[in-house]
Amino acid sequence: MQGPDFDLDFKPAHGEAVTVADGVQRITVNNPGPFTFHGTNSYIVGDRSVVVIDPGPDDEAHFQALMAALKGREVTHIAVSHTHRDHSPLARRLKAATGATIVGEGPHRAARPLHVGEINPFAESSDMEFSPDVVLADGGRIEGDGWALTGLATPGHTANHMAFALEGTGTVFSADHVMAWATTIVAPPDGAMADYMASLEKLLARDDRLYLPGHGGPVIEPASFLRGLRAHRRMRERAVLERVRAGDGKIADMVKVIYASTDIRLHGAAALSVLAHLEDLVEQGRVDTDGPPSLFGDYRLAPGGAV
Repeated sequence: MQGPDFDLDFKPAHGEAVTVADGVQRITVNNPGPFTFHGTNSYIVGDRSVVVIDPGPDDEAHFQALMAALKGREVTHIAVSHTHRDHSPLARRLKAATGATIVGEGPHRAARPLHVGEINPFAESSDMEFSPDVVLADGGRIEGDGWALTGLATPGHTANHMAFALEGTGTVFSADHVMAWATTIVAPPDGAMADYMASLEKLLARDDRLYLPGHGGPVIEPASFLRGLRAHRRMRERAVLERVRAGDGKIADMVKVIYASTDIRLHGAAALSVLAHLEDLVEQGRVDTDGPPSLFGDYRLAPGGAV
């Protein structure tokens, strides 16, 4: 099966409220980069009484754009998908300005404890101050005037990642778990590949018609796109196993081959993705290493761990 057909055709309209679905507006932050594409998407859902999904980074221009778009409307809730600094910090300022209730899966946490001597490479990207007023469990619900959101726990990118389904519409705000322009980063210890793959299966079991992601444009055929993402990750897993079988014991050597055509600026993130696959493969008993899997460990094929 082929991987997903990525869509890079996206006009961000920074600072403008763009209608993207019935009762849904998108405002994109002017924070483009290799991990954010053209910027972080914030969404406003509702008419007179609204919820803001992923208010974004603590950016003055974006705050003013949000407040302009929200003028004359009551903000009852602020829903946060996860606690990376391009998604959650502005929630506190927006709450102070509107009195809205902040909702999320929970504070930032890693998918697993750090190993002895390990440093979290994404620590500075994490919003450690985030604390929701209401902790939304998987399947939990918030509602306002004419809208209701159901939380879909989708760990993988982060341990506390949550998508939000707009009830009665077939629309899911998929945040960073599923994006049309690229695959998401799964980087230990913040994220875990086994969790990510399970979250893909969870969404595949649903029957949604539209995803509105945290970066880039919409995913208009979610089921086929999800199957493509799953195939892409399985292909990467096979590529990692093949490099181990070929004698590449170090992640850096694997990255040079597997990601030869990838922007070198993304090789650090690629190494973490390879580590995520190796953690999963070690857990499956298909790859061996000495001690816990690490970026600088030595890897070898486990007995019986054929590709």
